[in-house]
Amino acid sequence: MSRPLAVAFAALMALNAVIGIVALTRTLHLGQASHKASSALVVKRTAQLDRFEASLKAQLAKKPPPLPRLPAASTSGAATITAAPATSVPQVRYVRPAPIVIHKHRAGGEHEGADALGEREGGADD
Repeated sequence: MSRPLAVAFAALMALNAVIGIVALTRTLHLGQASHKASSALVVKRTAQLDRFEASLKAQLAKKPPPLPRLPAASTSGAATITAAPATSVPQVRYVRPAPIVIHKHRAGGEHEGADALGEREGGADD
């Protein structure tokens, strides 16, 4: 290899090395920036969820207390309020539909070949 060609090749390799190092540092910088951005996003979302949780707890605190239970039925002649009997949950029963059977008629039937030869079921012709 001639001397000028070797110098040009070495200069080209050095330029490639410099470009590769610049690209690597930019890539690492972008990775760090995205990590900072994602951590900031996590902090923002956590703050939103904390505010939402606080609003849910406030709504739960505003909920009215449960109604008092009805007194037990007395034996006196006074009118009493009784609760309706608990209804059972209706059961769901799956009934499979009847199968759809499709009969395709084909011309000729099962004796197509036998009729053509003059042969019949039941033996020889008499």
